[in-house]
Amino acid sequence: MSPAKYEAVSAEEDRPPGSAESNEESSNGTHLTPESDSEDDHDIAGLEGEEGLELKELRGRGKTRRIEQTAGGAEEEEDDEEEDYDEDDGALGGRKRSRRDSVASFELYTPDEERKVRRKLDTRLVLFVALLYLFSFLDRSNIGNAKVAGLTEDLHLSDSQYEWLLTAFYITYILFEWMTLCFKIFPPHIYISVCVCCWGVLASLQSLATSWAYMLVLRSLLGIGEAAFVGIPFYLSWFYRREELALRVGLFIAAAPLATTFASSLAWAIVRFGSNTGIAPWRLLFLLEGFPACLIAVWAWFWIPDSPSTARWLNPRERKIATLRMRKESIASTTSGASSTVPRHKRKFQWHLVLSTLRDPKSYLTAGIFFCCNVAFSSMPVFLPTIINGMGFSKLASQGLAAPPFLFAFVVVLATAFISDRIRSRSIPMMFHASFAFTGYLIATFAGLAQMGPTVRYAATFPICAGFFSAVTIVITWTINNQGSDEGKGTGMAVLNIIGQMGPLLGTRLYPDADKPYFVKGMSVCAGAMAVVFVLAFVLRMVLVKENRRRREGRRGREGGGLMYIT
Repeated sequence: MSPAKYEAVSAEEDRPPGSAESNEESSNGTHLTPESDSEDDHDIAGLEGEEGLELKELRGRGKTRRIEQTAGGAEEEEDDEEEDYDEDDGALGGRKRSRRDSVASFELYTPDEERKVRRKLDTRLVLFVALLYLFSFLDRSNIGNAKVAGLTEDLHLSDSQYEWLLTAFYITYILFEWMTLCFKIFPPHIYISVCVCCWGVLASLQSLATSWAYMLVLRSLLGIGEAAFVGIPFYLSWFYRREELALRVGLFIAAAPLATTFASSLAWAIVRFGSNTGIAPWRLLFLLEGFPACLIAVWAWFWIPDSPSTARWLNPRERKIATLRMRKESIASTTSGASSTVPRHKRKFQWHLVLSTLRDPKSYLTAGIFFCCNVAFSSMPVFLPTIINGMGFSKLASQGLAAPPFLFAFVVVLATAFISDRIRSRSIPMMFHASFAFTGYLIATFAGLAQMGPTVRYAATFPICAGFFSAVTIVITWTINNQGSDEGKGTGMAVLNIIGQMGPLLGTRLYPDADKPYFVKGMSVCAGAMAVVFVLAFVLRMVLVKENRRRREGRRGREGGGLMYIT
């Protein structure tokens, strides 16, 4: 191996004080890092294989950790006061906590380079998959706008038939949630593109419906297409560290309220101007909101990377950094001996990790939280135009007034995800937003019982939408955070969705026209569901705190240990 080329770096960019290297180099004011275009900077896995030495992390407090690998692959650890995040280090209590990931720099890339790569991932990957989810949620929930635009009248649908159109989607959606594991089997760029194209075609074909049976079949098939896509938070965990993931999942999930805002605004325009086209407004709505997904599927084929090392919109140096920064996150998923540079879908699938996740009670606690969140998540976006119409507003005004609560939810979801990452807590934001949504539903329930005017009832929809959308974001992130392996993450997401997506089987039947104009039953049931979310989040927090304490004590005694859970 030829010697590496180096370039001088100024003293201001020097390593944190306390490392031997920084002390030695401080005398001349410079230190050396590999050039980004070095001939030897072609394959870090190969470099380490020859040298037998893994990356050395330099911490802000001057602590260092070296992990040396023997020829047999065994790891020897030399730790200077190792620290892991746990509940006792929580920021809310003002106690100290480890900030090693936020202040760490590495010998083979600088913090500035890492920030640049992370920014590119945010703008080119996260925003793109958020766009895909926007169309997914749009094609799923626009049936509520279609109902107000004349769907039920033209197809002569009863309340029961309309509810079955909603329920059929979620039945197939639940049955095919196991397809999250397909992200480990097929190249993501092919898998995601096929999913997007399928639901785009199916959503567009709804515009040709002539009967209830025709719509029922299409809605069932649409559920299969969209179920295959729900593993995106699992996919994002290949590119982001645990403490970075909530904000990125938040950006992804925030596309849902944004989609509902867009759907309501577009539905208003279609109802307002669509009558002049000679096509029924609800048909035009399905066509205009469904077909663009088919075009974006072609884009996704070329844009979506299979791993950090294959992102074509990163240059070779940035691809190496994107892979390198995730090495510690990949330790649990490479126990079979595969290099972290090998794409996930090419690694050996480890079934024992699937079974371990299925036996873990924590998987079912998060699934229970998701079930209760989905009672509201599946019903309010679909029924809000109908609920507002029941307040006495016209069909046209109902479409427009459905947008502001979801736009408010979009902003709150992003703020919640950002704060959750900063404080490194999932349970606290979860309990706050469960209380927030519960308060909104309680106000709506009592306003209905008292037969109050539309102002209070409409105002209650703002905390409702912001609360359950934010809670959904947190529970998905929480599930991914607390699984170490890819198989565990995929299985955890599958359990979360199989159980959690049963919530819509209840939620889609909570607001029949017979309950107009106050819908007291639906509001009270959702209030109870959000109260249960609060209780389950508190229980899970206590379970994780206890488990972290046990693992921390085991680690100090060099017995046991393991992944420290984010609470």
